[in-house]
Amino acid sequence: MTLKEILKNKYFKFGVTITIYILWVIWLKNFWFLFGIPVIVDMHLTKFVNWAFWKKRGESKAKNTVIEWVDALIFAVIAATLIRMFLIEAYTIPTSSMEKTLLVGDYLFVSKVSYGPKLPNTPISFPFAHHTLPLTKYKKSYVEWIKKPYKRIAGFGDVKRNDIVVFNFPAGDTVVQEMQEQDYYSIMRGYADELKRRDIQSGNPIKPFETYKTIARKYIWDQFNITVRPVDKRENYIKRCVAIHGDSLKIIHGQVYVNGEQQTHFEDMQYDYYVKTNGMEINSKHLERLNIAIDDRRFIASSSMYELPLTQENVENLKNFPAVTTVSKYENTNINMANISIFPFHSDYTWTEDNFGTLYIPEKGVSIELNLENLPLYHRIIETYEGNKLEVKGDEIYINDQKVNSYTFKMNYYFMMGDNRHNSADSRYWGFVPEDHVVGKAVFIWLSLDKDKSFLNKIRWNRMFSLIH
Repeated sequence: MTLKEILKNKYFKFGVTITIYILWVIWLKNFWFLFGIPVIVDMHLTKFVNWAFWKKRGESKAKNTVIEWVDALIFAVIAATLIRMFLIEAYTIPTSSMEKTLLVGDYLFVSKVSYGPKLPNTPISFPFAHHTLPLTKYKKSYVEWIKKPYKRIAGFGDVKRNDIVVFNFPAGDTVVQEMQEQDYYSIMRGYADELKRRDIQSGNPIKPFETYKTIARKYIWDQFNITVRPVDKRENYIKRCVAIHGDSLKIIHGQVYVNGEQQTHFEDMQYDYYVKTNGMEINSKHLERLNIAIDDRRFIASSSMYELPLTQENVENLKNFPAVTTVSKYENTNINMANISIFPFHSDYTWTEDNFGTLYIPEKGVSIELNLENLPLYHRIIETYEGNKLEVKGDEIYINDQKVNSYTFKMNYYFMMGDNRHNSADSRYWGFVPEDHVVGKAVFIWLSLDKDKSFLNKIRWNRMFSLIH
């Protein structure tokens, strides 16, 4: 028997198919799928059932082009869905939060097998749509008739410090549909702060901030369309994991310290700087050569000053420009907005994005002492991510109606930050990333387009098919 005859032999095809299927079931660790074996046997050998119900048995493919296209389309959709779910998924960089490591316009592949594919919480959904149906504004692309708990199958490893990770946005569980580019909780806190300012200006008695938040929450739910999304249908974010479960993190003057050790400074990491000139503007060609996007160039003519996001290399280059007199790093020292915009949004924690912590990153199975002082740090974990009923009665904390003074975490958590440290909505602004939100690891860039250029000049040839570090 020739090789061609062997490859066409139905028993050979059956053997290959059944072997791959059984290995897949073992990988999933869901042995209910073994009931699919009789289907494979019938499709390849016994053929009692016409599984390709859209065409008649024995019908020649050559006689019906439409049927051929249906076969090809169904195969393509199934194959692409399985690849996207279990192996790799394409992702686009929409914002500058990871510059210069990743640039706006980078198209990259995210590996699902690096940390193990996460099975869908909502398995019934429209193919290739994330949370909204194509050509609609608000229509959900999924149904919630079946909801599955968190499960991750075996992968090649775990999230490590400094990995670039794609994850579902933790604060994206609730969304104001008219303002989807903004975090619902920050919208609520912002409006609560506005209500407080109105009372101050009017000379009215100042209420507790929780009261303002309650009023703001009711207003937002009354005035806008609000949707609640399951974990797997929340927006995808991409950041660098700077601290993993069990770590202790602190930020001093913008420098990250993990377990007391200074984080390595990445070559493409950047901060905002004030660049003072002698009154002259810097030639735009010079800024282009430094890879500073047009949208990132802010010039204050009245003070002859630029506000620019810069890598350390760019800082040294700009210092040598004849028109530049000083280059100084920006640092936020305004603690008055800490309870509005910086995690954990509590007046007892006067942190900023540049001076933050010390903060313990929770680890599965580890117990901590729980009190009113550290409750703001872990309140959302206990109540939202791990599904407990949490109440505070006077000076006492109750979880699931039981008085407690400690808590044991059920999941691992991570702290994510963008490499563009002053232009990144990251864990400093919304807190921890639970392990059930982790999607995959960014692996390589397959295409990169510069929106400031035109035609073939848009393509950043030097970034194509490059690995991500």
